[in-house]
Amino acid sequence: MDKGQFAILRFAKYKGLEISNIEAHNERTKEKYASNPDVDTNRSKNNFHIIQPTDKYRAMSEALIKQYDCPRVRSDSVRIVETLITASPEFFKGKKKSEIRGFFEHAVDFLKQELGEDRLISAVVHMDEKTPHMHVSFVPITQDGRLSAKLILGNRKTLTAWQDRYWKHMVSKYPELERGESASKTGREHIPPRIFKQAANLNKQAKRIHELLADTNPFRARKNAAELDKLLRSFIPDYGRFSTKARLYEQTIKDLQADKSRLEGEKEELQVDLKAANDKVKSRKLDEAQLKADLYNLQRQMEKIPPELIAMYTGKSANRERGLANEM
Repeated sequence: MDKGQFAILRFAKYKGLEISNIEAHNERTKEKYASNPDVDTNRSKNNFHIIQPTDKYRAMSEALIKQYDCPRVRSDSVRIVETLITASPEFFKGKKKSEIRGFFEHAVDFLKQELGEDRLISAVVHMDEKTPHMHVSFVPITQDGRLSAKLILGNRKTLTAWQDRYWKHMVSKYPELERGESASKTGREHIPPRIFKQAANLNKQAKRIHELLADTNPFRARKNAAELDKLLRSFIPDYGRFSTKARLYEQTIKDLQADKSRLEGEKEELQVDLKAANDKVKSRKLDEAQLKADLYNLQRQMEKIPPELIAMYTGKSANRERGLANEM
């Protein structure tokens, strides 16, 4: 068996405006993906559906909730659960598109058995990023007709059981797959890949901001000021939204930073030796070391931006949002 070929299943819960955001990402309805630089829109034509949505995610969820006459549905109830299904990059090497489709179809069969086919509203495979992966969106309605993501996903022990059942289903057809570490064993909640991608993208922006702040050439002053203003107008509110999301995974991020700090003693630079990281932090993907560094770097970069500058652009962002609200 090849090392490191893991079957991966992750869940994330969504409600309210978040639903339209994940729909735009999953169905590739946005023109640009600034928060996810890994998306290669030139390859998006290779994406495909296992389950094609018939309407907007929110509309489909509301229709299903009405169909099942779910009791005690609150305005802040979770209406969509997104399941990320993929495998280690090594698993997909050399596979034809038909073989990749077969893998994801087999995974969807598992969710149909577990949840009921009518709860699944979309299953789309992304071939336009580094590793093929599938986003399956479902409405968390229990077998007795209640809307409850909590009952379906349960606690950490329940999620471990989900992982066990999923691995048994997948390994029956793909015996080379290993079961990944569960949160109950690692003591960590899963951080969605988009959090890391946003961190990497924000790091690039922060680096450019510092370059502009450090440039004292008077001949470039006007041009630099315009670029800096444009960058800060987007960076400050984007960082604020990122920080809000990151707080949900505060303990996990602290664990990642602790790992990063231990490895950091071996090098003066913030870049981690990926080979050394792989030797010392077993059962971790090679690129996770870089992701840890990105999170660490981003916090350090923010500390270097003058607080009064952050306050000024936070105020600009807030005023602009209030202005837009007044126009609506």
